[in-house]
Amino acid sequence: MKQIEEKIRDLQNRLRDHNYRYYILDNPTISDAEYDKLFRELQELEKAYPQFADTDSPTKRVGTVVLDAFDSLAHRIPMLSLANALNESELREFYHRIVKNTEKPKIELVGEPKLDGLGVELIYENGVFTAGATRGDGYTGEDITENLKTIRQIPLRLQGHLIPKLLEVRGEVIISEENFIRLNKEREAEEEKLFANPRNAAAGSLRQLDSRITARRPLEVFIYAPGKIEGLEFETHTAFINQLKAWGFRINPLNKLLHSEEEMISYFHEMEAQREKLPYDIDGVVIKVNTFSLQKTLGMRTRTPRWAIAGKFKARREITQIESIDVQVGRSGVLTPVANLKPVQLAGVLVRRVTLHNQDEIDRKDIRVYDWVIIERAGDVIPKVIKVITERRPKNTKPYHLPDTCPVCGARVQRVEGGVAVKCVHRDCPAQLKTGIQHFASKLAMNIEGLGEKIVDQLVDEGLIASVADLYTLDYHSLVPLDRFAEKSARKLLVSIQGSTTRSLAHVIYALGIPNIGEYLARVLAEQFGSVDALMNTNIDTLTAIDDIGEIVAESIVNFAADTDNRAMIDALKKHGINPRTDRRESAPLKNKIFVFSGTLSTLTRDEAKEMVRDLGGKASGSVSAKTDYLIAGEAAGSKLDDAKALNITILTEQEFIVLVQEYSGSPQKPKEQLKLF
Repeated sequence: MKQIEEKIRDLQNRLRDHNYRYYILDNPTISDAEYDKLFRELQELEKAYPQFADTDSPTKRVGTVVLDAFDSLAHRIPMLSLANALNESELREFYHRIVKNTEKPKIELVGEPKLDGLGVELIYENGVFTAGATRGDGYTGEDITENLKTIRQIPLRLQGHLIPKLLEVRGEVIISEENFIRLNKEREAEEEKLFANPRNAAAGSLRQLDSRITARRPLEVFIYAPGKIEGLEFETHTAFINQLKAWGFRINPLNKLLHSEEEMISYFHEMEAQREKLPYDIDGVVIKVNTFSLQKTLGMRTRTPRWAIAGKFKARREITQIESIDVQVGRSGVLTPVANLKPVQLAGVLVRRVTLHNQDEIDRKDIRVYDWVIIERAGDVIPKVIKVITERRPKNTKPYHLPDTCPVCGARVQRVEGGVAVKCVHRDCPAQLKTGIQHFASKLAMNIEGLGEKIVDQLVDEGLIASVADLYTLDYHSLVPLDRFAEKSARKLLVSIQGSTTRSLAHVIYALGIPNIGEYLARVLAEQFGSVDALMNTNIDTLTAIDDIGEIVAESIVNFAADTDNRAMIDALKKHGINPRTDRRESAPLKNKIFVFSGTLSTLTRDEAKEMVRDLGGKASGSVSAKTDYLIAGEAAGSKLDDAKALNITILTEQEFIVLVQEYSGSPQKPKEQLKLF
């Protein structure tokens, strides 16, 4: 039973991480098909062992947390995700369930292309666009109102008649294939990083803090669903869609009313056949019950509606040839084989490289250099080798084996006991050091800007740093002589390094690079232990008593803490002022207190202020409600200040807020300009 629980916990944590990467970072690391497989496996285990089915399991959630860069905006009606039908038979099963549960011989449905973009909600009050948000975790999204205003297809004022008091509509923001190619050509000419695909381009454009940048991006939108509506009712979804057109919204012309099961199946196949001819990406169709009263009768599951489903298309595949295989060395020393391919267009992206994962995967598929292979990019995400076309294999090819020595430092490698990984055992391997520093400096860790891969290579190769702690010994005179550095960039990097010393405990734990500890578990550990020292001195029994921690993760932490080099690194970081502490959740001084910030702060950034609140157990919200405890009013505070006054909420100035934090934390907060830069 213990093994079952560990398996469930592991799947939950992996899916949380994939949700964060897909929905927050727009940087997924697995395909939709792989995600669906993990999700279904977790569903089946939780169904069989309900005692381990936590209320916050990914199967009962929609996405993940909201980025701190924007205020949050709560959805009055959750923007839930859809269950997936992976083939025709599963679509038929959906239809038969609807017929059975409604006791109607035929059900009228609506079919829509499933657009591959970023879901948004638009809010209109008395016909005027007042706010807009991303889908976020389904319950709270990011307030991107100003960016949405730049999309010309979004009406700022509704036209026509029957204007409701409150109208919320949902849609998908996309970039067409033609505009995506043009955008990347422009970025290439400016020597900027290219977008991986149209979805990433759309998501990145909507998450710009400067709406002027968003205005220059070729964003489009299709509206497809209602949120909360006050002052007007509709009997059917098609009636609602027709009214949207009258109000001035853009509706997808491929939407179709379906009168039977066979029409539903025909629509699915028609859209799949048209997929490659469309000017934008779709990865399936959405099928939903047309009548709103029947939708209400069918109701909701915890995570998905029973009255709608997403029919997913088959993964896209292409044939190409492996030209060579490189070996990459990660921060933990694991050797990863990567195939270099003859470049091939796949799902709108030119694919040149694909990971082969490990030696067992290579052996299982018998992958060799010069083989012709079928590659797949399921869900338009990470490509992978599906199979080798042995009939096209050139003569005299040889089975591929990972090297016996590290390709970077030449040290011997060994297979991890009980696993598939092969690791370099030389702890001072430059490749491990470089990737470890990149992880330490990453946005979710210490957030050190300007420390890219090429800069890290220089710092290590020149002998300026031999551990992450050495970053805090860098000075202006050692940086300026290096390539890619000028006076301004050197000073900027030093400011960012110094600023990272104030990062929260959760960020520091994640930055340490403990195996199996992602961003989510780092927060869990920060809340449970309150300091790095407490975490480093814990034991397996204490760790496995925590809901989200199984034996594998617990062993990773204990083994990390037992390593003398890791201890020395932590001690060195302490000497440079990196020793954050936070009260455990049950005793946090601001537990359950809700703070809202309005206006411009003078000595703190909005993110820094929110981090202070969270470190003391409080919550930073983007909207004022009766549950709000404090409103922090900066310069030019807007309507939130008026709302707070109306609700008799305690209002603090920025300085009063800093004093409050100091009283509860027991240590003064330094404004940014007081930091010693170099």
